[in-house]
Amino acid sequence: MRPHEQIPEPWLSFLRELDSSVHQQVRLDCMGGFVVTMVYGFSRATGDLDVLEIAPAEAGQPMLALGARGGPLHKKYKIYLDRVGVAKVPENYEDRVNEIFPKVFKHLRLLALDPYDLALSKLERNLQRDRDDIRYLAKTVPFDLEILKGAIKASCAGS
Repeated sequence: MRPHEQIPEPWLSFLRELDSSVHQQVRLDCMGGFVVTMVYGFSRATGDLDVLEIAPAEAGQPMLALGARGGPLHKKYKIYLDRVGVAKVPENYEDRVNEIFPKVFKHLRLLALDPYDLALSKLERNLQRDRDDIRYLAKTVPFDLEILKGAIKASCAGS
């Protein structure tokens, strides 16, 4: 299977349009339901792509204008790019991100939080869908409890 066949519509078309809106490489550090569904295969609806970091920031501005809630792509595809302003993520998460869908887009590099960091990022909000996501990840990954305990302990120490 070619990598772009793993991205269902309308996400593929949405991401292609974002990709065509920039003219240099742009890194998106992704989290949330998009990662749980696209990377780990959880079948639940998600209408946004939560992004922690867009780098370089100035290159990402055209993408945000185009893909944000209420923007042209949101109106067209009913999904949107959500720049997460405040999120509890483990320290140095950038060291553990994994590229998803490499070489599908000319300019976009989508990086997903490591499954442990993703689970920890969902603990703070503690909505039912977050608990469902964590439960799904725990079964699918599956988590090594010692690594998870260490990550939780490190996360609590950093708070």
